[in-house]
This record gives sequence, structure tokens and C-alpha cells, in this order.
Amino acid sequence: MIKIIALGKLKERYMIDLVNDYLTRISKYHKIELIELKDEESLEKSALNINKYISSSDYVISLVIEGKSLDSLEFASMIDKTFINYSTITFIIGDSNGLSDTIKNRSNLKLSFSKMTFPHGLFRGILLEQIYRAFKIINHESYHK
Repeated sequence: MIKIIALGKLKERYMIDLVNDYLTRISKYHKIELIELKDEESLEKSALNINKYISSSDYVISLVIEGKSLDSLEFASMIDKTFINYSTITFIIGDSNGLSDTIKNRSNLKLSFSKMTFPHGLFRGILLEQIYRAFKIINHESYHK
């Protein structure tokens, strides 16, 4: 299973449509769940909420600016190899304040898609598109470049 834990709810219809489109596409390859949590006043409160949805057996990937960068092929390979030893990969997207050190330290991987900051809805779309692309790569299916 793939879990995406994201702080904040999407409000824009076009962003919701984008996210739902990719959730549907990915579900043809793998079970996926998006968990939206409310923004909290502090990183520590957010960490408490996030931890409620992480199992000790999850492979946790925190999406942070200071994380490791992968290209799409490396990302696909990482997902494929991770599922050999873990049944669940959990991606965590923080809010505008980022993620607490508690969450970062719990992570098996800190991953960065860019040094730039993105709006949350757009980033969810980017993450989901890359997960979808990864499954296309893993399954040797064509996908636009």
C-alpha cells in the first residue's frame, strides 16, 4: 500500500480533480490512500497527528527541501525495491512550516523534489504524477516524457 499523509485540505476544485485523477490512475497498479490532516499551530502537534497514521512497519518518506534528490528512474527503482521488504510506503507532506524533527528522524528516507517551495495542492499533484510514472516504468509501459 502507498499512503500519503498531507497536512492541510485542498480547496480548489481543479487541484482536487488533479489529485483524484492520479489516485484513480495509480489504483490500477497499487492500493493508495490519501490522508489529509488539519494544519496545527506547531510542528510538534502536527507530528502527533501524523504519527497516528504511521505503522512501525511502514517505510516512511518525508518530503523535505533538504532531502535527497532522485530522477524519475531512480524514484521508480526505489519504490520497486522498497516493496520487496515493506508492504507500505508512507509519504509525508508537511505544511508551510515543514515537518518536525521527530517526523524527519522517523523517516527511512528524506526526499526532495526541488529546492523550490510549491503550493501544497500542486505538490500533491506532482508527487502523485511521479508515483504513477514510477508504476509505468516498473511495468515497462510507455508514458510521455
